[in-house]
Amino acid sequence: MMTLHYEILVEEPSMEAFLQGLLPRLLPQDRTFAIHPFQGKEDLLTKLEARLRGYAAWLPQDWRIVVVVDRDDDDCRRLKQRMEDIAAKVGLRSRTRSPSCWQLVNRIVIEELEAWYFAAWDTVCAAYPKLPAILPQRYRNSDAIAGGTWEAFEWLLQRYGYFKGGLAKIEVARTIGQNLDPNRCRSPSFQCFRDALLKAVGSAGHCDDKP
Repeated sequence: MMTLHYEILVEEPSMEAFLQGLLPRLLPQDRTFAIHPFQGKEDLLTKLEARLRGYAAWLPQDWRIVVVVDRDDDDCRRLKQRMEDIAAKVGLRSRTRSPSCWQLVNRIVIEELEAWYFAAWDTVCAAYPKLPAILPQRYRNSDAIAGGTWEAFEWLLQRYGYFKGGLAKIEVARTIGQNLDPNRCRSPSFQCFRDALLKAVGSAGHCDDKP
């Protein structure tokens, strides 16, 4: 059975804006999605059990839930385990634990959304052409930028004349999301997110077992 609809939970509005631009170009036209932003990562994680419990009571077989959070400074494995445990507690099958018949997938952005921008630098340069076409060496491994990814991204844009009053995160997210080529973004965490959605397009396995 194919996945026809995605319910996507994100921690803040800039990720919502990014995905609103990206997903219509990533997914087939006959697939639908709804993006639900929270008021930060801790707000999402605090409310996640109640939200997933509600889904578990009625989720159609051809729907999938995608939960997306930033790693920030958290231990990636512990954060993922926390999310996996919540899904199991409410009776939803995660992709990690039931890869052939999952209802939910947890995806962690390393370190945060702006890392995906660094990994698609050609898209950023097309939107902000005063930026250098060659990304400085220290930013080329986008999932390992030290000292804060969004701060580094803001610093670079301000250095070349953009957003002197501070990074307009939602505006930037919308612009890049509408133009990013999902096949050219080099971030491993983006690729894991992309691949989970695309694999679900044509294969949403069915099983009646509990997780």
